Amino acid sequence: MVTREETQARMDIISAGMMKHTPEQTYTVADRLEEWAERTPDSPFLVWNDQSLSYGEVNARANRYAHFALAQGLRPGNVAALLMENRPEFLFIWFALAKIGCVSALINNQISGDALRHALSTTGSQRLFVGTECLGRLAPTPDIPETLVTYAIPDGQTRDIPASCTVLEQQLAAQPSTNPDRTLRDGVIGQSVLCLVFTSGTTGLPKAAKVTQARWLGVGEGWRAFLGLGQDDVFYCVLPLYHVAALMSLLSNAMASGGSVLLRPRFSASRFWQDVRQYGVTVAQYSGELCRYLYNQPPRPDDRDHKLKVMTGSGLSPAIWQAFQDRFGVTQMIEGYGGTELNVGMMNIDNRIGSCGRIPFRDRSNARLVKYDRDNDCHLRNPDGTLIECGTNEVGEMLGMILNLPGITGGRFDGYTDPEATEKKILRNVFQPGDAWMRTGDLFRRDEDDYYYFVDRVGDTFRWKSENVSTSEVTNALDSQPGLETITVYGVAIPGQEGRAGMVTVVMQPGHQLDPAGFYRLAQNTLPSYAIPVFVRVKADADITATFKLRKVDLQKLGYAPVAGDELYVADAAAGCYVPLTEENLSRLGIPPQPKT
Repeated sequence: MVTREETQARMDIISAGMMKHTPEQTYTVADRLEEWAERTPDSPFLVWNDQSLSYGEVNARANRYAHFALAQGLRPGNVAALLMENRPEFLFIWFALAKIGCVSALINNQISGDALRHALSTTGSQRLFVGTECLGRLAPTPDIPETLVTYAIPDGQTRDIPASCTVLEQQLAAQPSTNPDRTLRDGVIGQSVLCLVFTSGTTGLPKAAKVTQARWLGVGEGWRAFLGLGQDDVFYCVLPLYHVAALMSLLSNAMASGGSVLLRPRFSASRFWQDVRQYGVTVAQYSGELCRYLYNQPPRPDDRDHKLKVMTGSGLSPAIWQAFQDRFGVTQMIEGYGGTELNVGMMNIDNRIGSCGRIPFRDRSNARLVKYDRDNDCHLRNPDGTLIECGTNEVGEMLGMILNLPGITGGRFDGYTDPEATEKKILRNVFQPGDAWMRTGDLFRRDEDDYYYFVDRVGDTFRWKSENVSTSEVTNALDSQPGLETITVYGVAIPGQEGRAGMVTVVMQPGHQLDPAGFYRLAQNTLPSYAIPVFVRVKADADITATFKLRKVDLQKLGYAPVAGDELYVADAAAGCYVPLTEENLSRLGIPPQPKT
């Protein structure tokens, strides 16, 4: 058993590293890149398709984009959107914008239509850099490149590029490779916004959360110190760069240590260990079911023949945790909890199976767990209106006290581009008059040793395939289905799976029937793949409360269990349609039946 003092001592190493970066500092992410490029210009930084780019080369490529952006009229403080799959150009542009004091808005490369329009609008983007592999995302909204200056970055494939897009090839090659004038960043400090990253939160459409310079740098500094990382370490990046998991948690670690990054377009279970062995990967990330996909690969004699020493992430299933370590010999699996905009976080540095972290001493943390009524979607309160802290093994919502202390980045809530959305995230007078706390929207329980365990999300968002799915976004995308009377979107548990799978319950107008194939096509054309509902229930009539709200809680509890009179369907991605939910189809799709209650 690890003592509380031992856990705290290890956490203090991370905290000390993070605190090296302050809200007031003038040192920026761009300075870090230029520093490494000057100090060790020939050291490998980025490996892509067997090509190794040094820190000096990455810096030079980023400089060309920076000079191009300046020539196109971008100035410090402007926002430019970046819509691209994982590839080196993503990072070149991201660094370039940071070098000239601009803010990058990182767009989920799986969205299109109104969701894309919303993303560009809510970030106030003045330019759009789009990889040609993502041009299809613009097809439903051809007016975007006509009204927003758009630059297309070729990916080496022959593609049709709209005439309204400027193709970056010759113009880029003509730009200088020298660092842009450092005075362009004179007004940039640690508290300045580095980039905007979308998060679903707990309600409504995805929100653009602010990531600051100091926070990005501090994450890398803390983990470098704790893990003892150095220039010989190789970091494996397979998660999307538009998420903070890859762009901040992994990239900042690599740049703090001066190590190199093996970049892949996406995760491949069959290729993972081959890459790890071939390139000498020492640090990797996981998210959601990634480790399960690896574990489900056929065993090999060389499963433990690698240099991978640590994997960090979230969503590792307790069912395979120990077995994964035993089979592959990864000594450190660091399950954590955090979020793009959250001002509170945890990490399981003691390898307590199933836990996402420990708070060994309550007075050393700004996190509190408060009682929450999941049926009525509200907090429980004392007679004086204050919230009630949870006891051991009680489920409640995690809150983070908002701190704004000089010289300290931790505890700050930087919020969203939408001030109203920011304010909605804050609870005031929680324990005493005048205090302010951030709602995480996440439910936890803690054991007698103060290890915390994730339970669920609250509100109108659920997590599936390592992504937060907004029920509002899914509802808005699907409510154009002909003949719909009502539509309710929610998440349901599948035995043995992390998170919750999307499910939609619909009631059809009199005289109309649901077209399962057409409904799937609508979902496929309007939603990212992870947000397409796995299950569909068609009811004869809606179950409405006295306040005219759909009984979503009851539907969640019911899951995908059959009910007399209801039609049930399950998504068959290979067939491109919804098929009847039968035992045979569930078995064929690898989905266990709904447990009986």
